[in-house]
Amino acid sequence: MIGSLRGELLDRTDSELLIEVAGLGYRVQVTPAVVDQVGSLGSEVFLFIHHHQREDAGTLFGFGSLDERRVFETLISTHGVGPSMGLAILSVHSPLGLRQVLATDDIDGLCMVPGVGKKTAARLLIELKTRLKVPEGVVSTSAGAGAGAGAAANSARGDVRDALLGLGYGPEEVARVLSELPEATDTSDLLRQALQRLAAA
Repeated sequence: MIGSLRGELLDRTDSELLIEVAGLGYRVQVTPAVVDQVGSLGSEVFLFIHHHQREDAGTLFGFGSLDERRVFETLISTHGVGPSMGLAILSVHSPLGLRQVLATDDIDGLCMVPGVGKKTAARLLIELKTRLKVPEGVVSTSAGAGAGAGAAANSARGDVRDALLGLGYGPEEVARVLSELPEATDTSDLLRQALQRLAAA
């Protein structure tokens, strides 16, 4: 069972890397965030790997951190979540972002993932909150942030997310820019920053 890979990056697409290790080329399925993190072709790449083995095939899934791999493995152990959906969830939400979604019962946040409807999102909220051991109401890693401030900041980010989706931006674009925004409770300021980042991308 393969747990990690370190080798030369031979090729890349939006969702797959080809990594050569000791003369063997490994095709690894990854999120767009991982594609953005790796260097140019020919550079060294290190990824934590989940080796998904089925009777007819084996697929490698690559992650930039152990936490991301562990969250992926938790996702695919959940009823109704296969590797494709697990990777889709992590393509929209980082591990921290997913925990924030679960902690605040943000069904709309889960519905940003392609293929996840309201009923599936409601079920995943319940199951994943238990599996990932997410405390109620925890939406910020800032030591001094109070619950009220954290909830207000999350509400503002939700408003910004809805506004961006209403403007026609895709779920992946919205998730990426939200992950880059600072913790704040001023919706208009967050929206302005988000639009500036999207325009510069």
